[in-house]
Amino acid sequence: MPPIVGISQCLDDRGRWRQGRDYVYIDLAYARCVEATGGVPIHLPLQRGAAELVERIDALLIPGGDDFLPESSGPYPAGVFDATPRAQLDFDSQLVDAALARGIPILGICYGMQLLALRHGGSLHYHLPTDLPDAASHQLPENDGRHPLRVEPGSRLAAILGDAPAPVNSLHHQAVATPGDGLRICARSPDGVIEAIEAADEAFVMGVQWHPEKLEDDERLLLVRALLAAC
Repeated sequence: MPPIVGISQCLDDRGRWRQGRDYVYIDLAYARCVEATGGVPIHLPLQRGAAELVERIDALLIPGGDDFLPESSGPYPAGVFDATPRAQLDFDSQLVDAALARGIPILGICYGMQLLALRHGGSLHYHLPTDLPDAASHQLPENDGRHPLRVEPGSRLAAILGDAPAPVNSLHHQAVATPGDGLRICARSPDGVIEAIEAADEAFVMGVQWHPEKLEDDERLLLVRALLAAC
């Protein structure tokens, strides 16, 4: 049986899709990557019983999403955050916690990587231009904006991508500041911003800040292929 990969979905509870309705949505590119590498993608809309859902899948993919909010507005510009709905954050957190408890492979992308760090007790840079003013821009044009990666030799990520991987896209203004207990940094951008984290032990728990599903050719499949292999 091919591995079943559960993919959480984003929630619109503010009428962005249809006024007066709650909608869940997801870029089909994630499911197509899973299918292209031999897995069965299953979308996971918000519902009760997240732990029971995790019992029925072989791997979990937490995709990109909206923003995490700092505890106070602090020095951040007004209107800079597009907040993740509380219901979605609670559901995704329950999925991650259940997947960690069960020991199934997990891949977090962008928002998903940041959530992995937070669930391990890590911390975030909530707005890179404010928190790391010397960092380069990480909100690059989607089609051709790229920056290099510095991958840690000997890491699981290096085994997947190689020690000198192709440049990656960059569509974020938040980033992991500290990865949390049990996770280690395995890649940075040239300006030092954390670009990937992974489990410090043998478990397949990995988060990447870029969007592999939007890359070209085989580059978009390498991480998902490794996720399925870990099943």
